[in-house]
Amino acid sequence: MREKLLLMITCLLAISMIIGGCTSMQSSKIITPQSAEKYPNKPINIIVPFGVGSGSDILARMLEKVTFKHLGQPLVVVNKAGATGAIGWNELSSSNPDGYTIGIVSIELLLQPNYGVTKYNYPTSLEPLAHFASVPMVLAVQADQPWKNINEFIGDGKLHPGKLKFSHVGIGSLNHIVGEQLSKSAGITIEQVPFQSGSEAVAALLGGHVQAAIIGPAQVKEHIKSGAIRVLAVATERRLADPVFSDVPTFKEQGIDIEFSNWYGVAVPKELPVEIKAKLSEGLKDIITDAEFKQNVESIGLQYRYLDPKESKEFWLVENKKISDTIRETGILDIIKSQKQ
Repeated sequence: MREKLLLMITCLLAISMIIGGCTSMQSSKIITPQSAEKYPNKPINIIVPFGVGSGSDILARMLEKVTFKHLGQPLVVVNKAGATGAIGWNELSSSNPDGYTIGIVSIELLLQPNYGVTKYNYPTSLEPLAHFASVPMVLAVQADQPWKNINEFIGDGKLHPGKLKFSHVGIGSLNHIVGEQLSKSAGITIEQVPFQSGSEAVAALLGGHVQAAIIGPAQVKEHIKSGAIRVLAVATERRLADPVFSDVPTFKEQGIDIEFSNWYGVAVPKELPVEIKAKLSEGLKDIITDAEFKQNVESIGLQYRYLDPKESKEFWLVENKKISDTIRETGILDIIKSQKQ
């Protein structure tokens, strides 16, 4: 009997040690109210899923300039380029949700899972904390062409099937999506011609190899000033504020239901504790609404717009559905699938 009692006590002690060990391991990952109160007490890393000099990188460094003023700690830019953003977002998704690793996100975050299997489904593995800028797509043509508006461009396409081609920055890119959506909405065939970069797409237009380019405003602005290029439409809800583009009507004004922009925001791993998320969200709001940051964003031709976490989440949901529907309806998804076979 005594031996049985000793055996039971030994087993209970062993079990308690195992449970205690597991508890201590788990507690090391738990952020207590006291630690949350001190947040942040060290630099915060911001993962940029594209290379140095990219739009995401430039914006992250703009955030970096004003972060210490509002959070009391510096922001450290960490470039993790590759796989159209997937490498950086994979690392962000798997990072410790302690508030010290955040990341820049853009529309590719939604495009990637729609085009195939990714390590993480980013809209569910990440949580948006802010949205702050966007880059609209525009339809540009050579200035010596006769088209003065989108309807004249479409009319020419109907009269001369197969005549029109548009350049863009790659199969499945936002530029490609807008061009195929125009083709479908207008009921005409506009042949798509992919390039590796925006500069190559614009060069093809200037050289007369294509009749149009779907591109960002900054890449054609100087050519508009020089009189070499004319923009027929912008894919935004409202006309652009930039004086160079302020007279250009939107697609919607001209009867074509197209509204697509690339956009930028900040996201974190999904499991970020509520207390940390609240402090980080408030800090990001102060950073993004800082007059210096706003001015810097607009100075490079981007549209400034702040959305809080709730608004950003709703925005992701709307954008994801729009992307999913468009790539399926325009046949882009089929093109992507055929390339992977």
